Amino acid sequence: MAKILCVGDIVLDVTGVLAHGIKSGVETRAKISTQGGGAAANVASWLAVNGVEAFVIARIGDDAAGKTVISELDSYGVGYKKRVIAGASTGVVMILIDHLGERTMFPDSGANSGLNLEDLPELAGFDAVYISGYCLINPASRAGALEIMKKVRSSGLPLIFDPSTVGLMSEVGIAQTREWLSQVDAIILNEEEAIYLSSHQVIEKVVDDLLTLAPLVIVKRGSAGAIGKNRDSALVTVPAIEVSMVSTVGAGDAFAAGFIKVWAARGSLGDALSSGAEIAAQCVSLVGSRPELKK
Repeated sequence: MAKILCVGDIVLDVTGVLAHGIKSGVETRAKISTQGGGAAANVASWLAVNGVEAFVIARIGDDAAGKTVISELDSYGVGYKKRVIAGASTGVVMILIDHLGERTMFPDSGANSGLNLEDLPELAGFDAVYISGYCLINPASRAGALEIMKKVRSSGLPLIFDPSTVGLMSEVGIAQTREWLSQVDAIILNEEEAIYLSSHQVIEKVVDDLLTLAPLVIVKRGSAGAIGKNRDSALVTVPAIEVSMVSTVGAGDAFAAGFIKVWAARGSLGDALSSGAEIAAQCVSLVGSRPELKK
């Protein structure tokens, strides 16, 4: 079984599920919960509970939130390199989920800022590396994240990249983001992000455009499933798995974990996409971005 290194953020998610829309200036009742989050830590958690050895970089503050997110990693069986950053707080994301299951997020990177080569574990023994775009878009982490990408590429390990949300990518621009895509082996992104980064609107043309940058492109399409293509193969499509949706938070991370589980073990593209769809379906039926812990 493959061993995967996940590079990016670990945070505490504070989630509010709303029964109806927000009315400005008045109280809106919500069901509030807290869970571990952060794209890299989420991917590692879904990998671990699905039988894949996973390891994540964990930069936290010396606070209660940091103890909580580390404890969750232990519960999931995720390996980690922990660094407690003096004077920093653990990253926190506030998440509002509306009555349709869609989410709005307010991230504070906290101790994740400043990611650098000192955070990188010894690469021997890993089979692939996943990196989240959040650490590249964050100016305080960008230089270190680029150094990590360079180190990974020089090691010969395949690098899987999720560029993050359109809202954050717009902070650095399309040209800069496309340059980062040209440095990786596989891109996993959703349809909105893919179209944003391309000059095309038709998804098949979007994929072909992104393939000029990276050898493998995977596009998550929500209820329409997912598609993927290698430079030397035909487009592969899989449907979404129908479930009762509670929240879309973390679904993309769960999909990435499912895909990587099969792809890193040299499975077929179709099987990897189907695995991604299966684990994403598990995620959207839950509140939070992580698997349910058995009690």
